[in-house]
Amino acid sequence: MRPSDFTPRFSKTEASFCPFCPGSEDATPPELLALRAPDAPADVGRWTVRAFPNRFPALRVEGELERTAEGPYDRVSGIGAHEVIVETVRHDETLADLGLPALGEVLWAWRERILDLGRDLRLAHVQIFKNHGPEAGATILHEHSQVIALPVVPRDVALEREEQQAWFGRKERCLTCDIVRHERRDGERLVFENARYAVLCPWAPLSPFVLWIVPKGHSSHFEAIERHELESLAEALRLALRKLDKALERPAYNFALHSGPLRGAASPSLHWRLEVAPTLTVPGGFERGTGSWLNSTPPEEAAAFLRKVRE
Repeated sequence: MRPSDFTPRFSKTEASFCPFCPGSEDATPPELLALRAPDAPADVGRWTVRAFPNRFPALRVEGELERTAEGPYDRVSGIGAHEVIVETVRHDETLADLGLPALGEVLWAWRERILDLGRDLRLAHVQIFKNHGPEAGATILHEHSQVIALPVVPRDVALEREEQQAWFGRKERCLTCDIVRHERRDGERLVFENARYAVLCPWAPLSPFVLWIVPKGHSSHFEAIERHELESLAEALRLALRKLDKALERPAYNFALHSGPLRGAASPSLHWRLEVAPTLTVPGGFERGTGSWLNSTPPEEAAAFLRKVRE
């Protein structure tokens, strides 16, 4: 990238042409998945959620997977997938604005893309993530999430799984289940819960107002979710986003899905969650130099504040 590529490329009033709006399907690669009327042809309107390859992918499906050494370094060819999931037909609608059925369809599209990408045995990890707002890294305002499938398991993902498995090896209990039980009983960092999911501010988050949306019952893989569970998850996610919108005046945010290994069997030690992190602070020299993060708002105060917010 050139230095000019790092400057903001649009403002919140930008919008003469949007490649994600209905009618602009020819501006994107052919769709991989679309939820639409059964009689509607592909790559045209009448869809509600639509997924297609990113036009500027970080990784590509085509090619051979190669692993080589380069002195003390390891190099892996950029084989993988990079996809976009457009979450609504309306250009100015956010995920928090969607009704529960529509939000449930977005969640179902995530599930379907994970399962489909898992059929490619070259791929080792699939990451669902979202950059909402330019401050959080979004380059197109129309609401969308992204999927990146990697030929390796990222280091932080592997370390977290190792810690969860080690906890289970010592205690014969799931670490996240222990956390959820404690937070529900203690209540200090719990923001909301429904029949299936808890929304909480995790202990010692890296930045203010981070939220976890986590199943109260044990579940290691997000893609194992059933249709009847979607409404509860959609309710928890929408309430979390609406509370953040109202409390923090519609902040930019990132979220990432943490789930079990691709193609892995159900695990008693791993537990999936969705993590939402508002873009409120910027890491500085101390954070980059030490790996330690300064958080100006303790999770207990953030949770107490969010509990008072009416959506």
